[in-house]
Amino acid sequence: MDRMDSMDKLQQNRPRSIVCLSGGMDSCVCTALAARDYEVFAVHFSYGQRTEARELRSAQETARIVGVRELLHLKIDLFRRIGGSALTDHEIAVPVAPVDEANIGMGSEVPVTYVPFRNAHFLSAAVSWAEVLGAQTVFIGAVEQDSSGYPDCRPAYYEAFNQLIKMGTKDGDIRVLTPLIEMRKSEIVRLGVELGAPFHVSWSCYSGETEACGVCESCVLRLRAFREAGAVDPIPYAVGK
Repeated sequence: MDRMDSMDKLQQNRPRSIVCLSGGMDSCVCTALAARDYEVFAVHFSYGQRTEARELRSAQETARIVGVRELLHLKIDLFRRIGGSALTDHEIAVPVAPVDEANIGMGSEVPVTYVPFRNAHFLSAAVSWAEVLGAQTVFIGAVEQDSSGYPDCRPAYYEAFNQLIKMGTKDGDIRVLTPLIEMRKSEIVRLGVELGAPFHVSWSCYSGETEACGVCESCVLRLRAFREAGAVDPIPYAVGK
């Protein structure tokens, strides 16, 4: 038995998990974290977002490097058709982050980059696949601290969703895990460095596909996280690096 066959056998002897892999920084770390203990199956969604093609490439490369068993690519046209988010509706501009970084992140208003009830759709598909594969865990890299304040990134949301899974699945034994949700972004960067997460293929920008814009809230939060962690962000930026 050669080394690859041995690794393959080791993977198959571990419990299975599903990871929601967007291709962003947080999902990249979440995938690397899950891969320590599970045979990972990842699901990626193209939903009409501005950086759809770039995010898919990032998810594919992350899956390849981390050693994901299978990447399921799903296309959803719902969000593009209903609009209502700067990420899916080209009539709504992606806002530039405030110059004062203290004003970035969770606030009293949900930003226009929020995609209405998006994570519920993603999790529903992931849980359905988990039932088929016999996986009892679904990972998602949701983060509440240092984030944009999206309502579907709060701990209470996932507590409620787990109750829904318990009541609405065949065995009721699947759980959504959010290992990063209470971490600061800088802590996530440090964890990713420790795990060897492939940050160089991840993508967080809301609008750029060749270079990250460096000025949207996602870019600014990411750049600040790397700076505070004492690390260098390896992806290209148009400005701000």
